[in-house]
Amino acid sequence: MWDKIKLSGFADEIDMDLNVQMNVLKKLGMSYVEMRGVDGKGLVEHTTEEAKEIKRRLDSNGIKLSSVGSPIGKIKIADEFAPHMELFKHTVELAHVMETPNIRMFSFFMPENSSYEPYKNKVMDQLGQFVDYAKANEVILLHENEKDIYGDMADRCLEIMKEFYGDHFKAVFDFANFVQCKQDTMEAYEMLKPYISYIHIKDALWADASVVPAGMGDGNVEKILGNLKESGYQGFYPWNPISVTLPVSPHWNSMESKRRR
Repeated sequence: MWDKIKLSGFADEIDMDLNVQMNVLKKLGMSYVEMRGVDGKGLVEHTTEEAKEIKRRLDSNGIKLSSVGSPIGKIKIADEFAPHMELFKHTVELAHVMETPNIRMFSFFMPENSSYEPYKNKVMDQLGQFVDYAKANEVILLHENEKDIYGDMADRCLEIMKEFYGDHFKAVFDFANFVQCKQDTMEAYEMLKPYISYIHIKDALWADASVVPAGMGDGNVEKILGNLKESGYQGFYPWNPISVTLPVSPHWNSMESKRRR
């Protein structure tokens, strides 16, 4: 049942040096990375030629990208959009260089202590521009729930999915980010499960929002992974380094034993 699950991870939390990242990934038996930061800066800050060299080094070590871990959509909704759209176009180009269709992205930071509703139309318009470009350039945008963006809570993530879900726009489910927003993860999973195509394995405590190893927080990680298993989920499970000490779980053991064969 776990045969089509692929493990990935955020290796820049281990080290920003690509050589160190690759060495650790190989020691863990992993062949995928969600690349966010590498060799001293964000992947999307690298030139196309620099990205080609990073890709060459990855290829020589048998490592591929599960996704570009981009900061697209991580600007304030009031910020000027045109320069960010140019960064997005560059990110799409880098995704092609890295031979991954997937780009992790967000839905814009909202003003503090303010209702989100007045900004809904602007959010949808700007996301729509991303989606149109993604369709034209054959990439898949993976919207991550994140604290303080428009799509932080499950109901607003659902709004976004109902507007844009399709071959080029899908949902990331991040356990810890929902917990940090005081969003019940089981409720979120039930609302969003038709749209989920990418899982971030990360957990947090409801009481103080601190990130903890997966399974030791309030994200219902084991239960939701079990539900995903039963549903026949196929896709990536990227891990944050803090989450690699997942307590013993029958769902994890089943997947891990197959992966190591």
